Amino acid sequence: MHNIYVSDLIDKCRGHLLIGDKDTLLENFSKDTRTIQKGDIYIGIKGENFDGNSLYKDAFNKGARGCILSSETKIDYEYLDTLEDKFIVLVDDVIKSLQSLASYKRSLYDIPVIGITGSVGKTSTKDIVASVLSKKFHVLKTMGNLNNHIGVPLTILSLKDENCLVIEMGMNNLREISNLSKIARPTISIITNVGTAHIGLLGSRENILKAKLEILDGMEEKVLIINNDNDLLHKFYEDNKDMKIITYGINNESDYMATNIKLEDSSSTFKVNLNNLEDTFKINVPGEHFVTNSLCAITIGDYFNISNEDIKLGIENFILTKRRMQIEKFNNITIINDCYNANLDSMESAITYLSSLSKTRKIAILGSMLELGSFSESIHRTLGKFIASKDIDILICVGEDAKYIYEEAILNGFNKELTYAYNKNSDAIEKIKELIKENDTILIKSSLGMNFIEIYEGIIKLLK
Repeated sequence: MHNIYVSDLIDKCRGHLLIGDKDTLLENFSKDTRTIQKGDIYIGIKGENFDGNSLYKDAFNKGARGCILSSETKIDYEYLDTLEDKFIVLVDDVIKSLQSLASYKRSLYDIPVIGITGSVGKTSTKDIVASVLSKKFHVLKTMGNLNNHIGVPLTILSLKDENCLVIEMGMNNLREISNLSKIARPTISIITNVGTAHIGLLGSRENILKAKLEILDGMEEKVLIINNDNDLLHKFYEDNKDMKIITYGINNESDYMATNIKLEDSSSTFKVNLNNLEDTFKINVPGEHFVTNSLCAITIGDYFNISNEDIKLGIENFILTKRRMQIEKFNNITIINDCYNANLDSMESAITYLSSLSKTRKIAILGSMLELGSFSESIHRTLGKFIASKDIDILICVGEDAKYIYEEAILNGFNKELTYAYNKNSDAIEKIKELIKENDTILIKSSLGMNFIEIYEGIIKLLK
């Protein structure tokens, strides 16, 4: 373990020690007074709707050891006189200070750091990769979806005695992943794909590729693993043969390829030629896209000389982050909860899986895909046309832009009598209450901002 102290915060972040001891250990960090634990270091972050710096009393009352606050925070000095064995450090910019402290802590560790980014699949890929690497290393991975300018530093600052770090990196605009990469300094990086997520902000898929490639910016020796079936990544690979790029894929000739793929309702098996042996692997999450994610984990496992058997165990036993193809059964009705995020690629993957199921009536409840800007109508219409080509029985669309899914699906032959469009989640819940039958399978998928967890909870309440 490499410890950091208040003195490091003062030195690296130009902090001012208002009260407390500069030799205090900085170990666990929290930015949320609702979940803060005794002994945590509270970080006051100013958001759009509230100023977390103003909650320092609440943090101390709940057991915080210390607080890192903006120098603009209005301090109650009479309250400070009541504190014992606590500290407050004031900094000019809390977020930049958090990043600087994380960068310093990262510099203390000479360990493998795997950076993961991509338009879709990065969280589940992170989960599988970490599970495989855990067969050889003590792994720390990004928890949940904490993959931004705050989440990445918080993950790094939680490093203790782990000897491997798996970091997920997300972005909305150019230069964001570059900043994260320079903080995390990956020793090897993965790009899962380049799709249409955030295209409204970046303007083109080519700009999205540019943003994803920023993951290389913090690397000393550039080793990149890519999904070679993605068109833009494949082109990048063909144009950069002088770079150390390791490929995986199903369709394009790659270093690691899946063959003999057998997709089942709740799992998949496939073969990979690994260590001169055509070996069989199993993933206990359905859908071909999880075969692709598993291929990535096999690639990274082989890179670190993990045995075939341990790679198999890592893939079979991994735990998927909640609300990503989370499959649950209630009274002979199956719910696929995938309502954390959505873009065209992930929507098509989920619909493809739902369509592949047999002996069940297939219902898709889909919400608007956000952050698509001027591309929104065309992308939603593309999805509607795609759905019409698949074996889906009932389609329920929710949201302003989701109406284009509804319209295009009908234009391309989907049964109008079994297609519904609403503006509110509550209307979708009422409709599914009318429609639901025994042995149905219901896919619930949307962008996070659509708050489809309401629909999921409404259906679960009905079934319990």
